[in-house]
Amino acid sequence: MTLTLDLDLSAVVAEQPDPLLFATVSGAHLYGFPSRDSDVDLRGAHLLPVEALTGLREPEETRTRMWDRDGVEMDLVTHDLRKFARLMLRRNGYVLEQLTSPLVAHTTQTHAELVSLVPGVLTRHHAHHYRGFAGTQWRLFESSGELKPLLYTYRALLTGIHLMRSGEVQAHLPSLVEEVAEAPARLPDLVAAKEAAEHGRAEVAVEDVRAETETLHAVLDHAQATSRLPEQAAGAHDALHELVVRARRP
Repeated sequence: MTLTLDLDLSAVVAEQPDPLLFATVSGAHLYGFPSRDSDVDLRGAHLLPVEALTGLREPEETRTRMWDRDGVEMDLVTHDLRKFARLMLRRNGYVLEQLTSPLVAHTTQTHAELVSLVPGVLTRHHAHHYRGFAGTQWRLFESSGELKPLLYTYRALLTGIHLMRSGEVQAHLPSLVEEVAEAPARLPDLVAAKEAAEHGRAEVAVEDVRAETETLHAVLDHAQATSRLPEQAAGAHDALHELVVRARRP
């Protein structure tokens, strides 16, 4: 998977008040269906100094920066390493997709270590994240008729199914179409249609796509019930704690 945009974040990295541990591309580019007018969603983690966490002032655990580059909107959101580690332990598939995104704009050894700990935080309960996200996106599709939330619905369900079966975080919809046998045949055409406009309407019969998503919900339920993933993340908390402490040492 390659990113068509030439991303040089060296200036942005240098401008950060604290070290940037990683920045990857998320959103539609990661999911494999960017439009010509899609913005670029950058997500990552930064490292606050010890005094920022021990003093009286509230630490800046989450930072957001938006700017325009050659007509493309860039959006960078990062969390302090401690907060990011806590999010990893909350069965939050979204942060795991950011962490394991192959579209890497900036990386460090700490980033590599976080990625290596992903298998230890995965449980079958991550299915709840994808089930809930798909439900939210489906309601957006019903109210707007737009193609984007419909593709997000399919993507979330297929990512959840694939995760339950393989233990692998895969967010790229074209890859999921090849890897999940139950993926609807219409998806490549919908992905192609999405390229034309970020907020284009979905030219589909609502009852047909509703039946498909309901089927995928049932497939996800079964995949969760039969998954080899554990109920609890054994040992992940201690490993992440040790990494957060070590990363902040002088």
